[in-house]
Amino acid sequence: MTRIIFFGTPDPAAKALHALVKDGHEVSAVFTRPNRISGRSRKSRPTSVNKAAVELGLPVHTPSSLRDDEVLSHLAGTPADIYVVLAYGRILPAAILALPAHGVLNIHPSLLPLYRGPSPVVTAIREGASETGVSVMLLDEGMDTGPVIAQSAPVPITELDTAESLTDQLFTMGVNLLLKTIPSWERGDIEVVSQEDTLATVTSLVEKSDGELDFGEPALNIARAIRAYHPWPGTFTRWDGKLLKILEASVSGTGENIRPGVVSIDDGRLMIGTGEGSLDVKRLQLEGRGAVFVEEFLRGYPAIEGASLPDTGCEKTKKVSQ
Repeated sequence: MTRIIFFGTPDPAAKALHALVKDGHEVSAVFTRPNRISGRSRKSRPTSVNKAAVELGLPVHTPSSLRDDEVLSHLAGTPADIYVVLAYGRILPAAILALPAHGVLNIHPSLLPLYRGPSPVVTAIREGASETGVSVMLLDEGMDTGPVIAQSAPVPITELDTAESLTDQLFTMGVNLLLKTIPSWERGDIEVVSQEDTLATVTSLVEKSDGELDFGEPALNIARAIRAYHPWPGTFTRWDGKLLKILEASVSGTGENIRPGVVSIDDGRLMIGTGEGSLDVKRLQLEGRGAVFVEEFLRGYPAIEGASLPDTGCEKTKKVSQ
């Protein structure tokens, strides 16, 4: 039985915490981000990992900083063989990395050294990568630069994958890989593999404004963006002065002569011209309304035919208000 201190925040990390406990490991402490104020009620909401820790009866800590002397002192006084980090959202200081006897293990959803950084799944889909995977690595002070101790086989990226579905798939694989790896790692049976920095690619943090569609781009790029930015920040434009979210679309072989941003209705299909090809919109959502398939949308808003997107009723702004 391995003594573990766990660091994580979102749903995939909560699932990993449950899996570690079910596998018989002793989780002596859980660290997660502080509660956030969210929703119209502006209530304080705990993270998914916080809720999972409470369900499992585990001691949970939500420090605003890991550089506090009290945090370091508490960690140093809590017995642990390994620390496990999964989407915690903060970089662990060197003083914490040095504490556990067998180091700090991290699940990263890419085949390192590809797609280091905060947005590996989003970037892989956005760039049209044909495959990705998951790595278990030993954390160091860099941004996903530590040596790899286990790695999955390549996972194909399909045209049905979104960032949400692919992230869930990769983290499920990653947790299973971690569970298989821990015993061998503790015994010293695994030889670490240093990453080849010359092959590394680095991702950046996704911002809300990244989801604003530019219909001057090729339709293929836009279709990838729609999948990559689901569920956040989503992809959107404006029509009739309202936000219009494009939730699902594909590249069409028809409508090649539609000007970029112009909407055309073709046999019940909503087509938008782009810089190369056209976009066949399947599902969308107008501000203040629910998400609907295109057939229902066109029954309520036939006037969109011929519109030039984005149509804000005023000069377009590139940044969307937060």
